[in-house]
Parts: sequence; structure tokens; C-alpha cells
Amino acid sequence: MQIFNAFKYAFQGVYVFFSKDFNGKIEFGCAIVAIAAAFVLHISTVEWIAVLLCIAMVLSLEMINASVEKLCDMVEPGFHPTIKTIKDILAGAVLLSAFVSLAIGLIIFLPKIIIQIN
Repeated sequence: MQIFNAFKYAFQGVYVFFSKDFNGKIEFGCAIVAIAAAFVLHISTVEWIAVLLCIAMVLSLEMINASVEKLCDMVEPGFHPTIKTIKDILAGAVLLSAFVSLAIGLIIFLPKIIIQIN
């Protein structure tokens, strides 16, 4: 029964994140576009693995970022320079993962798109 509860709480967390977090909704939309492009452009198995890992990396980091931001706001509702630094570093981690994922996406998708155009 404990494993059932663990999955239940995890799925509740995923649901809350994607239903309430604005950045999560945007990133989920980008993930859907990437997956649709992968199907349309018939990417290889290795490319699928790269795309899925990028999606998981960005979404997971955004979920961690959102969670820590909520925790920071609960601990210190007002401005605190250390809390600002924590939030900035986490936002930077999400941004870095998004930039790397974009680069990987361009490496995978751009040549296939160029071939489709020509």
C-alpha cells in the first residue's frame, strides 16, 4: 500500500505542477511540439533518447525550481538577499538546461527540416 501512496502523491505533484505553474505549462507545450516534430521527422532511436532526456531534464529542473521557490516564499515571505540568490541560481539551472536542450533540438531537427524544405 505504501508504494501505491507514493505513486499517488507523485502523480498529484505532477498534476499540480502542470495545472498551476505558468512556466510548466509553457515547457510542457514545448515538449509536445518537440515530440510531434520527432514523429513527423522520423528521428532515430538515439535522437529520440536525446529529445526525451532533454524534455525530462528541463521539466524536472522546473519542477524543482517551482518547489524550492514555494518553500523559500514560505520561509521568508519578504525580500531576503540569500533567498534571491537561491531563486536566481535555480532559475539559471532551468535556463541552462533549456539552452542546451534547444541546441540539441537544433542539431537533431534542423538538418531534417532543411531536407524537407529542399
